[in-house]
Amino acid sequence: MARDHERARMVTRRAVLLGGGKLLLLSALVGRMYYLQVVQADRYRMLAEENRISMRLVAPPRGRIFDRNGVPLALNDQNFRVLVVLEQARNLDATLDALAEVIPLAEAERERIHREVKKRRSFVPVKVRENLSWEEVARIEVNILDMPGVTIDVGESRTYPAGPLAAHVVGYVAAVSEKDLTGDPLLELPGFRIGKAGVERVYDHQLRGSGGTRQVEVNALGRVIRELSRDDGDPGHDLTLTIDADIQAAAMRWLEGQSASTVVMDVHTGEVLALASAPSFDPNAFNRGLRFEEWKALVENPRAPLTNKATAGQYAPGSTFKPIVALAALEAGVVTPEERFYCRGHIELGDTRFHCWKRGGHGWIDLHDSLKHSCDVYYYEVSRRVGIDRIADMAQRFGLGTESGIDLPGERSGNVPTRAWKRAELGQPWHLGETLVNGIGQGFVLATPLQLAVMTSRIANGGRAVVPHVVRRQPPPDNAGAPGETVLGGFPSAGVPRAALAAVQHGLHGVTNELGGTAFMSRIVEPGFEMAGKTGTAQVRRITLHERQSGVLTNEELPWRSRDHALFVGYAPVDAPRFAVSVVVEHGGSGSRTAAPIARDLLIETQRRHPRPVAADTVEAGRERG
Repeated sequence: MARDHERARMVTRRAVLLGGGKLLLLSALVGRMYYLQVVQADRYRMLAEENRISMRLVAPPRGRIFDRNGVPLALNDQNFRVLVVLEQARNLDATLDALAEVIPLAEAERERIHREVKKRRSFVPVKVRENLSWEEVARIEVNILDMPGVTIDVGESRTYPAGPLAAHVVGYVAAVSEKDLTGDPLLELPGFRIGKAGVERVYDHQLRGSGGTRQVEVNALGRVIRELSRDDGDPGHDLTLTIDADIQAAAMRWLEGQSASTVVMDVHTGEVLALASAPSFDPNAFNRGLRFEEWKALVENPRAPLTNKATAGQYAPGSTFKPIVALAALEAGVVTPEERFYCRGHIELGDTRFHCWKRGGHGWIDLHDSLKHSCDVYYYEVSRRVGIDRIADMAQRFGLGTESGIDLPGERSGNVPTRAWKRAELGQPWHLGETLVNGIGQGFVLATPLQLAVMTSRIANGGRAVVPHVVRRQPPPDNAGAPGETVLGGFPSAGVPRAALAAVQHGLHGVTNELGGTAFMSRIVEPGFEMAGKTGTAQVRRITLHERQSGVLTNEELPWRSRDHALFVGYAPVDAPRFAVSVVVEHGGSGSRTAAPIARDLLIETQRRHPRPVAADTVEAGRERG
């Protein structure tokens, strides 16, 4: 009995201990449940909502671009695209295999997707394909449960209605590269585009805007059930250019088939109405993504369609440089407009002979006729007297040898040589013969078509240093200039004596409007539209003594790359200049035959589209007569 009693006490004690343990565990469980369901209720409610609700960044609409008359040059179209999120895809390759059964998916695309997935965070969507059709979108949506991590997104795609006509000005957008990543989360959005060239690049941040957000309800697979709220952010700013789309189209039409460029600008405000470079390219191709064959064709084209020749092409200005030499000589007082030199077809310096383009010479010639007939011998003598440094100073005051400041990327500065420049760059002293060669716009001197247009504008407007621009903006305030600068009409002045400018302008008038002028055949005969200008023919090869003795080959007898460049600069109307033009045709031969007719047609078109404002006194007189 004692043994049974002892055994009963042991069982009771164990039962109490077991029951106590169970009660303790139950109390802990109840306490934990109370803690989770009451104390931490708000926290877990929030976590549950975060699992159900997904916050996503929204790319803002990119700002549109218009010409000065409201013609669209860059717009946004709706774009359906398919994305994949690595975090939600259990197996990326399996997901892509399933997607490839629904829409075509090339091996190169799969490789790109793998590269982008490695570069981005796992929760960031990666673009698989874009510009999907309605049929492709429907097929994906029907099969989306078999493709974890795949979603359909509706975005915007950049489109350029003018296509190649304004490609070098407007530029294009393209996918964000690794070097473009700056920490802005917008840049990590799939399919996001940034400006890569032209206005799109220079004003990218203004056009880009700021991103928004949207709240979407998703299921366990990450599939979007519905959109709960949306904040589209701030759209990019629209831009209005100074470009006139009709004049731009006319310029491209007249440059067709050439490797050439042209600039038309307002001589008083610096507004660029046309800036054309031929051949061009289709910017829409860069937005959708170039195929390798397309890219190869562009970069291997000997006429360089991707280069904006108007701002980055550097050419010997040839005889279009002679007005600068004339201004430098007149200002220095080493020559007067009436002083005459005798041209016999060449000039000798030591044992070297420098030839005029006219083999028999021009005879006795003064400043006016030297510009009208483009006599080389006259400018050999004038440049010898004035010296290269004073020529360089005048050239720089008229916009040569330095970037103009235009709001486009990739501008080149050209070159205006001096004695110091040659010593620094080549480690050699300057020679007098080099002054003669550079005095006719050959040798070391280089200029872009844009710089030539700026130079011509400053000659036409009385020496005011206008700054070219392609996006419309407020003009500078009156008397805006650095301390000590002479200011005319809001722009710093080149400080050239008015008499010197008048003498050069008179000579440029003779080039196009007097019989015997090098561009007389391309003159504008429409009353009130007359132009003044200067032809230029820049050699790209050296003519040997043997060739001169046996007969210099014509441009038509030479291969294309050995032909002279054809140039022309001009302004109109001559009585009250408003517009300047420069034309450079690579290997085009004669400036008078090739470049001058293009400039004439452009100035006619520009003046017709932008007629002179009617003076107030004329309007009042008309009212009185009425």
